[in-house]
Amino acid sequence: MRALLVTSVGVTCAAALTLPLATPAASAPAPHSASALPPSMSPASPGAGPPSAQAEATTREAPAPGTSETPGTSETSSTSETSGTSATFGTSGTSDTSETEPRQAESAAEPAGSTQSLPLAPLAAPSNRVAGAPAVQGLPQRDARPFSLVGVVWDDAEAELHGTVQVRTRATGTTRWSEWQDVETHNAEHAADLGSAEREGRTVRGATAPLWVGDSDGVEVRVRPEAPDPQDRAATSVPLPEGMRLELVDPGEGPGENPGEGPGANPGEGSAESTGEGSAPEPARGAPAGRAAAVPARFADAPAAAATLPEVLTAEIAAASAVNAELAELGATVIPALSRAETLESVNLAPGAKPYIGPRPGIVTRKGWGADEKLREKNFAYTKTVKAAFVHHSATGNNYTCKQAPSVLRGIYRYHVKSSGWRDFGYNFAVDKCGNIYEGRAGGVTKAVLGAHTLGFNTNTMGIAVLGSYASTNPPAAAVTAVSKLTAWKLGLFGRNPKGKITLVSGGSNKYKAGVKVKMNVISGHRDGFATECPGARLYKKLGKARTTSAKLQGR
Repeated sequence: MRALLVTSVGVTCAAALTLPLATPAASAPAPHSASALPPSMSPASPGAGPPSAQAEATTREAPAPGTSETPGTSETSSTSETSGTSATFGTSGTSDTSETEPRQAESAAEPAGSTQSLPLAPLAAPSNRVAGAPAVQGLPQRDARPFSLVGVVWDDAEAELHGTVQVRTRATGTTRWSEWQDVETHNAEHAADLGSAEREGRTVRGATAPLWVGDSDGVEVRVRPEAPDPQDRAATSVPLPEGMRLELVDPGEGPGENPGEGPGANPGEGSAESTGEGSAPEPARGAPAGRAAAVPARFADAPAAAATLPEVLTAEIAAASAVNAELAELGATVIPALSRAETLESVNLAPGAKPYIGPRPGIVTRKGWGADEKLREKNFAYTKTVKAAFVHHSATGNNYTCKQAPSVLRGIYRYHVKSSGWRDFGYNFAVDKCGNIYEGRAGGVTKAVLGAHTLGFNTNTMGIAVLGSYASTNPPAAAVTAVSKLTAWKLGLFGRNPKGKITLVSGGSNKYKAGVKVKMNVISGHRDGFATECPGARLYKKLGKARTTSAKLQGR
């Protein structure tokens, strides 16, 4: 049994008690409304435009937590929208239990966002299809309410999807359809450990990695089973998992930012969005009309008091912020960077101790990137210590700008909790292509928070996700540097040498059986604990440099 401490942090601290809590608004509209599709709307043709004006005139606010929404139209047999908890999944493709009454926004501080969950079905077979070939499932081109991130989930978390998943999307308000994009299907290794409360005590589902597609209002998907080996006459195709559904995630709007502030404003980092080593950033779609793109909070050397506090903090936001109270004021959007001398002064050291702790980097808090604290499980989960850091890539693609990174995080967060069934965002930290660092799973950035990032090795470790896909794309230098800065500080708090080795006990993975003791690098890639491509071959090659830089920042 691995050590696990679960605690609930409420607003019992003195600072939190001084803040008023939000009360339900009497008549204020939801921050982001979604259009219901009319009964007459048919799946979109390749050149179809956005939903009709009639559809846009019929709006529905996000349902209350704990419910799901199905438009009250002919689409009720195939579509559900969830804003509280995800709909109950079946295998027959029938409609889910839904709530048709809209709700009012509970607080201006509560971010918007929703998930459309669409059952997949067998697609019509092409005339040239080989007899006996496995059936393809998916959805033909169709309209949808705006979304920015997609993924496929299924009923059994232990089942694997042996095949390929591809999607096409249409940019919001246009007739432009993207090319087919591959969705990473091998994602089971990013999950809570087997036998853990998060794995066994919740309705966890199998899932692909999420893919960021930008603001879209049309979608087409196909899931092609892996064909049997033609050399093996006895081989048969592996069936696709039961209850597959396409998840269309609208991350909603994030907190307002100062206009004109560019991304990558971390002290010592440039503001350019270069992807590093001669590669240019891929284009990303802008926000649709009427919705401003959220930008990350600007890092600054100013004290935490300079961070803007909202007039109202909900209990959930205050709890997530209170665990960082020693680093920044309650409700702060950024934990400010400190010099190494300032960092050492902030740490209680034994007399004569020689610390190896890197300077604290600036960190955008959950409040800063707009996490909806009502989505996650209320309690925080901790382990005893932090022995190692596992570096990942998010596999969400590189089609984002750094101003969109908070939206990407909100999309992943909703996908992890509502679509996959996890208790919270899976990774402890995230890093974008401009080197901005973000607080991930709630519980406190200095604490040993239990994550769901490396199946078999979540205990006494932390997970860092670099936003993007780095199998064939070089990671930006700014992102690698940010990983070095973050590990120099966080691992230093627990006395770890970034260039050293550590022994971890496997909780069970496809590489190491449960109970096996494994010697690993203190800074490891995900593939070191699980047979996976993560964090991508190009990013994995940079971990040696990250270890060296991290150790130097610690003063080693």
